[in-house]
Amino acid sequence: MTALERNPLTWIESGRRYLSEVRSEFRKITWPTQREYVGGTVGVLVIVAFLTLVLGLIDLALTQVMDLVVR
Repeated sequence: MTALERNPLTWIESGRRYLSEVRSEFRKITWPTQREYVGGTVGVLVIVAFLTLVLGLIDLALTQVMDLVVR
């Protein structure tokens, strides 16, 4: 380790620079409107419900097939 790496003032300056860059990047974020995120949430719920139904039907069909095979 060099003397600069052990110097707490260097750590503080590095931390300040990092937080300044984070703040700058954070300001570039464009947040979705309420309409956009509600629409996205509804879309996800519809897809999950559809996949749940499809997988449930596949499971039911495979259970019936296995009942016929095992008997």
